[in-house]
Amino acid sequence: MRIVIIGGNAAGMSCAARARRNDESAEILVLERGGHVSYASCGLPYYVGGEIAEREDLLVQTPRSLSAVLNITVRTGSEVVAINPAAHTVDVRTAAGQETVEYDALVLTPGAKPFIPDIPGIGSSFVSTLRTVPDADRVTELARNATSAVVLGGGFIGLETAEALAIRGLKVHVVDLAGHVLPMMEPEIAAPAAAQLRELGVQLHTGVGATRIIERTANGTVDGSVGKTDDSANGSSMDGNSIPNSSHAIELSNGEVLPADLVLVSIGVRPDTAIFEAAGIRCDRGAIDVDEHGRTSMPGIWAAGDATLSTDFVTGARRPVALAGPANRAGRLIADDICNPETARPIPAALGTSIIRIGELTVARTGAGRDDLKRAGIQFHAIHLEATQHASYFPGAIAMRMLVLFGDDGRLLGTQIVGGEGVDKRIDVFAAAIRSGAAIDDLIDEDLAYSPPFGQAKDPVNLAGMLGENVLSGKLRLWYAQELADVARTDLILDVRSPAEFATGHVRGALNIPHTEVRARMDEILDAAAGRPIAVMCASGKRSHFAYRILVQHGLSARNLSGGMHVLCDALGDGALNR
Repeated sequence: MRIVIIGGNAAGMSCAARARRNDESAEILVLERGGHVSYASCGLPYYVGGEIAEREDLLVQTPRSLSAVLNITVRTGSEVVAINPAAHTVDVRTAAGQETVEYDALVLTPGAKPFIPDIPGIGSSFVSTLRTVPDADRVTELARNATSAVVLGGGFIGLETAEALAIRGLKVHVVDLAGHVLPMMEPEIAAPAAAQLRELGVQLHTGVGATRIIERTANGTVDGSVGKTDDSANGSSMDGNSIPNSSHAIELSNGEVLPADLVLVSIGVRPDTAIFEAAGIRCDRGAIDVDEHGRTSMPGIWAAGDATLSTDFVTGARRPVALAGPANRAGRLIADDICNPETARPIPAALGTSIIRIGELTVARTGAGRDDLKRAGIQFHAIHLEATQHASYFPGAIAMRMLVLFGDDGRLLGTQIVGGEGVDKRIDVFAAAIRSGAAIDDLIDEDLAYSPPFGQAKDPVNLAGMLGENVLSGKLRLWYAQELADVARTDLILDVRSPAEFATGHVRGALNIPHTEVRARMDEILDAAAGRPIAVMCASGKRSHFAYRILVQHGLSARNLSGGMHVLCDALGDGALNR
């Protein structure tokens, strides 16, 4: 049997290696249009920043090593330009010309290509993407002679590269059309990451896009007329002639002009499937439609990776998932279906578990977010909590913020976490729990490792379960930052922080009574409430929960602010407060 695989990275090479382990007699041919296979694409930003010092460390395998170990033929510089499903052939273009290759089983793992916005100047020599090893070489070379950089896109790769360029000493700007960076995260989870980027010297421009890229010509003038603009990032007025002599520039939709010796385009990716769709393979919004075993609409053809549709584990939505882990696992399972279809396991639905490091912070998510659940029509509860990664009395304790979503039946639906050390450990616990179908109160009983340097006797995961169980049982009613305007009209807002904390900033009209004084000052609270419900709040939601329980046991109607002032400020901004 001849197995031909188009694409030589995550899904493709995983499929090839598994196919060889399944069938020693199979002829396995991998066709890769680029110059490298099995390279560490997720490591490219860290190579640009110098944390991965040697370029060769990115090259996990080579055609020679794959041939020696697995007897796989890997042909780089081989671009598939057409496929003929009826004839079981693919047309391949190489430096030597075009040829036709036959197959018994064909696996499509072309990956995705960067989305390039259609704006003037996008083809300039100082503009690059970061998707391949040559891209990393190009960005690294540009960075050597640069003092300024603009990153278009505030997703994972964009922010990892922004951090890398800042580490190299460049003045970095990040531009994103969304209202905040990391738009796949909720605002209250993304906000600490934005603050960390600013501490690294990265300037953020959200809610705006790039309108053109301006290349300085050899005679020192700027190509194109640029009117005078306000540069809100650095508080100065800038026009085209005031751009530093060393810099090209980029103009934004709000009129700002940013210096840019280097522009990195990281807006997102699109499935690279045009030739497959032209051959009659069913696609949806450009992504290849596959069944649970990776089979396409054409017999004898499978597909995996960034170019395919995956099923969301929580919502059932069909969408591409551009992550290395799911791609690797899908490639492996496709090899099983080709070689041993009777026993092959189906490709699992995707949770989309992902994680990023930004400076001293880690941001991670798994499962669905609020918007995902709303689009799917799934009713859910949300809880916020803050807890340290290990015993608070042990040196180095740092708080992490967690957002946990669960259904009316308690089933876990999604989690997002931001913090320092230990975020990765907890997000993996949540990913396993969601996959297993666990409910929020099952987390109470998770028997997790504890020692003061590593965790707590009540781990943050256990605490999430306890808080969620309180919500489901009715012992706790919550209100949310997004409801502030409505709550302020109908409730007495009771802030139970200390007077010193209250003085640093508070919600307009709030009554300040520290949580330790609630019992003694109950008459004062009743007079201020005048029959209204009471909306309690503190910094993180812990002290206000104590106060909430006192109030409800006195027969009052009350609810507690989920996540407290920390979440409220990050979700709504400081404009919600009196200072």
